[in-house]
This record gives sequence, structure tokens and C-alpha cells, in this order.
Amino acid sequence: QLVESGGGLVQAGGSLRLSCTGSDQIFSIYTVGWFRQAPGQEREFVAASKWSDSNTYNTYYTDPVKGRFTISRDNAKNTVYLQMNSLNPEDTAVYYCAAGKILTYYDAAEYGYWGQGTQVTVSS
Repeated sequence: QLVESGGGLVQAGGSLRLSCTGSDQIFSIYTVGWFRQAPGQEREFVAASKWSDSNTYNTYYTDPVKGRFTISRDNAKNTVYLQMNSLNPEDTAVYYCAAGKILTYYDAAEYGYWGQGTQVTVSS
């Protein structure tokens, strides 16, 4: 139900924008998160967009990407984006988007829907 795109090879300091498109009509109220997994490492939380009680989306980021990555939504397209700037080799990983009605945005186990992953490689 989730399709990611936008990964690729980029030099350090460059940018990429990942896209995650959902097919569910209620995608707009789902929490959507981005996670990544580097070789030999566990999957880790990167960013999330969560519907709040104040009728806006709250965004959350892991510390290493704050100020460099931005998560945003286009509900008309059922798409969530992850804009990644100032990339460095430590950002190299397979990036996954996930969605669901969850409470703990950074807990991968709570997300019910996952994309297939897209490879991001940052060369030094």
C-alpha cells in the first residue's frame, strides 16, 4: 500500500527528496514515518508526521537529521516527502516509509504498513 521513490547516489553535501505514496483514502490522518536501516544495523527512526488534536501535523526528527531533513505532506496526492539536505556518508541506508494509526511515532513495531524501501547512498 506504500510506494517509495527518490533514492539514489549522491555526493556528500548533496540533497535528495524521497516520496512515499499511499493508496488508502484515509492516508491523510495516518501517522507517516520514515525509518532507515544501514548494513549490519537495526532499523532506526528518522522522521514522522503525526496528526494532532489541533488539526495540524506535528513533525518529529531524530537528532542526527534535525535541521537537515524535512518531512512534509501533500494530502491531495496521498504523498509524504522527506527532503534530505546536507547529506553525509552516515546517512547511507535503505529508507522505508511506514504508516498507521499509532501512538508512539518512533516505534517501528506500531506501524502497520510499510513500503519496500529505497536505497540512499552518500559518497564521500
